Amino acid sequence: MDSPGPTPAPSEPPPPLPEPSQPPPTQWQRLRRALLGDKKDVLDPALFHTMSLVAFLAWVGLGADGLSSSAYGPEEAFKNLGEHRYLAVFLALATGLTVLIISAAYSKIIEHFPFGGGGYVVATRLLGPMAGAVSGSALLVDYILTITTSIAAGGDAVFSFLPESARHLMLPSEVAVILALTLMNIRGVKESVKALVPIFLTFIATHAILIAGSVFLHLGNVGKVAHDVSSGLSHDLGTMGFVALMTLFLRAYSLGAGTYTGIEAVSNGLSIMREPRVLTGKRTMVYMAVSLAVTAGGIILGYLLMQVSHKDGQTMNYTLAMQLAGDFQLGPFHVGKWFVLLTILSEALLLFVAAQAGFIDGPRVMANMGHDSWLPHRFSALSDRLTMQNGVLLMGGTSIIMLFITQGSVDALVVLYAINVFVTFSLSQAGMIRFFLQKETQKKHPDWKKQIRIHVIAFALCFGILVVNVFEKFFEGAWITVFVTGGLVGICVLIRRHYESVAERLRRLDSIRDSLPTEMPAKELVLEKKKATAVLLVGGFSGLGIHSLLTVLRLFPRHFHNVVFMSVGVVDSATFQGVEEVERVKKQTEESLKQYVALAQRIGVPAEYRIEMGTEAISGCVKLATEIAKDYPRAIYFAGKLIFEREQWFDRFLHNETAYQIQRRLQFAGLAMVILPVRVLE
Repeated sequence: MDSPGPTPAPSEPPPPLPEPSQPPPTQWQRLRRALLGDKKDVLDPALFHTMSLVAFLAWVGLGADGLSSSAYGPEEAFKNLGEHRYLAVFLALATGLTVLIISAAYSKIIEHFPFGGGGYVVATRLLGPMAGAVSGSALLVDYILTITTSIAAGGDAVFSFLPESARHLMLPSEVAVILALTLMNIRGVKESVKALVPIFLTFIATHAILIAGSVFLHLGNVGKVAHDVSSGLSHDLGTMGFVALMTLFLRAYSLGAGTYTGIEAVSNGLSIMREPRVLTGKRTMVYMAVSLAVTAGGIILGYLLMQVSHKDGQTMNYTLAMQLAGDFQLGPFHVGKWFVLLTILSEALLLFVAAQAGFIDGPRVMANMGHDSWLPHRFSALSDRLTMQNGVLLMGGTSIIMLFITQGSVDALVVLYAINVFVTFSLSQAGMIRFFLQKETQKKHPDWKKQIRIHVIAFALCFGILVVNVFEKFFEGAWITVFVTGGLVGICVLIRRHYESVAERLRRLDSIRDSLPTEMPAKELVLEKKKATAVLLVGGFSGLGIHSLLTVLRLFPRHFHNVVFMSVGVVDSATFQGVEEVERVKKQTEESLKQYVALAQRIGVPAEYRIEMGTEAISGCVKLATEIAKDYPRAIYFAGKLIFEREQWFDRFLHNETAYQIQRRLQFAGLAMVILPVRVLE
């Protein structure tokens, strides 16, 4: 390769190039900024504090998923007791205890995985990548169904107050709610949660009155209830036998599994909580566990004490509220009916709030899987509002598709919804059991025997509930969930194999390092900014970047006097954990750039580097390029682009068109850019 050298001075100075400029914002860009809000600066030291959630707001955003299940979980369990209603006493205790046990187990997970990620991260690190892919896929399907089921159930409740002639508006209204939640979550998690606080508090207040009224006003019936339980047990044990009676009870208990589906949300969403994260997460878990245990158990006891029966076209919660307060009047005012309306309406709206857990945690799971190459890498990117915009849009879009496929049928959705969360629960608890059985863990945690007990109990409960639900509901639609989740796991495996294959082929370029010069030139190299300059967009120091540098010098021998290496330190969902992580990414990016500068100088080319921090490469590169153009008016920009020998239809989706998008933006700004092909051979 020819050795590059200084360019001879021209006889006449070249005409000055026009100053690069940013185009004025379009009408669409102005509208987008008005809807989504202004950009956020990842280097702002106060950013993580202002965006994070305190325990109360985290309870609202993530705990609503669990609390909203009291609209259908306890009812499903109670109905399956059939004529053996006295078992509701034990069912209420078992439901509350199960909530507390699973919550306690996830509090331990929060301690050992303080950066969040929930079931996906736990399964990946403790059981292996494949178990993580299964857990993550199950969670993604679950969160999509969380959104769809919550919105559909809320729509049913709201339209139950409206005349039959208005029901044709229900599906369009549910789609509108999903679109509104999607927009709020693109703006930011904290903004969306704050907007939902009044609904959450109304639900808490009305259901506290409902439970207190139905339980405490009937304490005088405790003796009768105790007698019914005693006589019912004696009769059924004598006629059915212990095994048959226990089987009936466990079936009802397991089919109320919807009650527990939102418990993992706190562990998954730990990264959005305020420091100290572990303490905030555990406090949020306590809020959610106690509120859910009291609400679910209290409603089941209310059914028993108020002798509530299932009626077609009415939820049992509605019947419970009507029997408790429907006839209550305060003078001429029908206060009771207004209370019933407010109670059921708040329940319906809380179901809308519950969809928030899918929008918060679904994109986070997707981002973690994208970072680990199970899903396209673009899902780990953050928008300029620091939200996982791609994930939020996909969650909203797929939820709308599921809504149309099922026509908003809650019965159909609940069957699909009931399985996957317990796949993740079981894998998480199995991972923690394996963690505490390792000798290294036992040395670090002398009390490991005490800690492992909660995970063993939680695993037994979760796996048992999973088996019963699959067995009971498989031919009623659960097979669809198993098929879809299995298909998603298969797609994840194919995506990961593709990324690993491409990375392995690109690593062959690293052999070029062995032939590079190792000594610096004796003469000091001086940058001359008025002369021709090559500006290279590079990432980490690797054979790919070195190949790009040598290609430029080979294609333009003795033309470029200077080389400027530019790079954007991209802050994605995996590194958006705090100021320290952003600084780590910045330092790592600078170290790579310094290695490129040293290499250029060793081969005789004056060089420097420029760095920009941001959430995506394109806007960061454009900003950096326009700044470099002011110092180097004769600069030409270069970026590499992977070219596959036999390009497939999915290559453009898995590998973004960053180089072409940067080229278009720079050309519009009046800057020249050349794309260097990087061949990926089979």
